[in-house]
Amino acid sequence: MQVSFHGQSAVQIKTSNHTILIDPFITGNDKSDLDAGKVDADVILLTHGHNDHVGDTISIAKRNEALVVAPNELANYLASRGLNTHPMHIGGAHTFEFGKVKLTQAFHGSAFVDEDGVSHYTGMPAGILFSAEGKTIYHVGDTGLFSDLKLIGERNNIDLAFIPIGDNFTMGPEDALVAAEWIKAKTVVPIHYNTFPLIEQDGDAFAEKVTPGKGIALKPGEGFEL
Repeated sequence: MQVSFHGQSAVQIKTSNHTILIDPFITGNDKSDLDAGKVDADVILLTHGHNDHVGDTISIAKRNEALVVAPNELANYLASRGLNTHPMHIGGAHTFEFGKVKLTQAFHGSAFVDEDGVSHYTGMPAGILFSAEGKTIYHVGDTGLFSDLKLIGERNNIDLAFIPIGDNFTMGPEDALVAAEWIKAKTVVPIHYNTFPLIEQDGDAFAEKVTPGKGIALKPGEGFEL
């Protein structure tokens, strides 16, 4: 399984048979290395409805005929835009052909602003536990620190966690280090930082302090074999 980071909270997972994108914010993201008009995807997983997470989902999904898995209200909105969606909700899990997805809680907001400037409520935000080929990845999503992260770490053998560190809109580095300790992932990658001035952080400094396991601050386009 090949996993790579692409700026903000965008992650690409390539299994032996599928390409999965999480929160593909590409257009308008100066930190992204991807081309929204060329990137492939069989599946798009979304944590919540903010535009810097839904990103280019509509155009990518239509071009690739990709399945979009998202929290219920967000999935329903995207279905109204012509996408093939699978709605889920917090605490629910489903095993797909490409792997197992379970949504966890995340403490944040969720609304999508369309091209006409109309804001659409898109339900509860979520984190994503994704399991395939014997590995488990936890994309924590946009959230502050909450104590059930410890329970999630105790109940799941997490190989890789993507944790936000940007502060202001999500947890900052200090709280993210506590989250990493509770989640107990073998590897931790910081996300949701340096895209905008309000969330500028030192990803390398955070990664050096991660325990247990190890921290890796990936530059957009970098990845590794899991």
